[in-house]
Amino acid sequence: MSKSTFFPYKRSKFALITSTISTKTDAEYTAPQFSFDSIIKMIEYCALKGVCNMPTIKPISDLRNKANEISELAHKLNEPIFITKNGEGDMVVMSMARYAQLQLKLDLFGKLAVAQSQIAAGDKGRTLKQVMKDIRKRLHESS
Repeated sequence: MSKSTFFPYKRSKFALITSTISTKTDAEYTAPQFSFDSIIKMIEYCALKGVCNMPTIKPISDLRNKANEISELAHKLNEPIFITKNGEGDMVVMSMARYAQLQLKLDLFGKLAVAQSQIAAGDKGRTLKQVMKDIRKRLHESS
């Protein structure tokens, strides 16, 4: 029996994919089997709509010969570009803006890790009422 299912990343009329789904009971259910053409359509949809995060991989010769293009690509995609050397991963290139975002995330994750360890050690923290009182006091002092 053939049923229509949507590509899971984003609902769109372009993402409608026909697949063959087993008519077994829920206990015997198997995942849909997609045809090669359907998989190609999914990949094309991802590339067209930009909904899938496929890594950008370039050889080191491109970094040497096309540095400006790689710089433009890094800024345009706002994602890291993986550079390979002899077919193996060697380095990552990214824009300064993306690097700053990454650093902010790492800082936030570090603060969250400290907070989690404090909670695990039994620290109860402050109540919302205490926090709001302190914020109002600081706002009042600064004005």
